[in-house]
Amino acid sequence: MAERPEDLNLPNAVITRIIKEALPDGVNISKEARSAISRAASVFVLYATSCANNFAMKGKRKTLNASDVLSAMEEMEFQRFITPLKEALEAYRREQKGKKEASEQKKKDKDKKTDSEEPDKSRDEDNDEDEERLEEEEQNEEEEVDN
Repeated sequence: MAERPEDLNLPNAVITRIIKEALPDGVNISKEARSAISRAASVFVLYATSCANNFAMKGKRKTLNASDVLSAMEEMEFQRFITPLKEALEAYRREQKGKKEASEQKKKDKDKKTDSEEPDKSRDEDNDEDEERLEEEEQNEEEEVDN
């Protein structure tokens, strides 16, 4: 856990970016207001985490999962966040699935490339052996001619 209360605050750059995205262009915010929003956001995150942890403990788990967070939002009476959170979760899962499939495809392609290079190597080895045989035959023929 954090040693100082300040350690629990979210990074100012993140808070500033979120605030700028939420406000219309041309609207400024004071340092005091930014600090207050940062503290409020930190308190919200800590409270949501605590509530979600309670659901995980009821399930005799140590790992929080998405359903714990959604249940916490409902318990905290933030029902209007549940639908956007579910949509964001689905988008995240689709993105992760796409990344996993792309990674697997890349691995398959790499394996195919490696497999296709191996026969080429054996062909090269066969060619080397053929060249050696031809050289030996030529030497034998030269020796026979000399004899």
